[in-house]
Amino acid sequence: MKLEATATNIRRDIVSMIGKASSGHPGGSLSAVEILTLLYFEKMNVDPKEPKKADRDRFVLSKGHAAPVLYATLAARGFFDRQELGHLRQLGAMLQGHPDMKHIPGVDMSTGSLGQGFSSSVGMALGAKLSGQSWHTYVLLGDGEIQEGIVWEAAMAAAHYGLSNLTAFVDNNGLQIDGRVADVMSPYPIDEKFAAFGWNVITVEDGNNLEQLRTALDQAETCTDKPSVLVCKTVKGKGVSYMENQAGWHGKGPSPDQVAQALRELDA
Repeated sequence: MKLEATATNIRRDIVSMIGKASSGHPGGSLSAVEILTLLYFEKMNVDPKEPKKADRDRFVLSKGHAAPVLYATLAARGFFDRQELGHLRQLGAMLQGHPDMKHIPGVDMSTGSLGQGFSSSVGMALGAKLSGQSWHTYVLLGDGEIQEGIVWEAAMAAAHYGLSNLTAFVDNNGLQIDGRVADVMSPYPIDEKFAAFGWNVITVEDGNNLEQLRTALDQAETCTDKPSVLVCKTVKGKGVSYMENQAGWHGKGPSPDQVAQALRELDA
């Protein structure tokens, strides 16, 4: 239950910080909470006291607009004071609209231009392999993001170099800023596409279920000759009733009353 409680607290922080900023991306942040919670609190070798230690595992938020989920997770893990969350998107504050590796402890790659974070993660994994390092790279992509051609160039390279030290997650919540991903530019079948590019593919039927994610990650770790991707079926806006499965909550802040309602629901 401890991880579930942590995930709920992260959701509370996401809603609160975006509400205070009156700006941000709640839908795709809330859908990815369990993925980051499991990674940072159970799977990844990281040390908040030494965020740049050489042998740490790396995480890249390729869908950089979902920065609130990364910020809330890093704060919960102790990389920086939670009070920083209250300054999201404020001029001169540390936490801006997209992750900045130069100014935010725990951020391994500056991201925002869709697809480029995925390419960076491939470079990280390849660098580790060439230098004989044992650390692992994890990367999170949005299902709208994989409409970008650069994603498939990176996928091809990762398979070509046998990057078994790279694990990707696709946050398949089915929605993007303009509506359903299937209507805007269908990426389906996502699993078959990655398999065709030479990846070890694992489908997670409920990507907001920590146990299913844990089982899938354990399975991915047994693959030693190719990169792995977990295609996670998630709910956009997960945990907040009026945001769930609503494309309109891709990129806007809730009102004070809406924040209060969301926090009541999460408390319940």
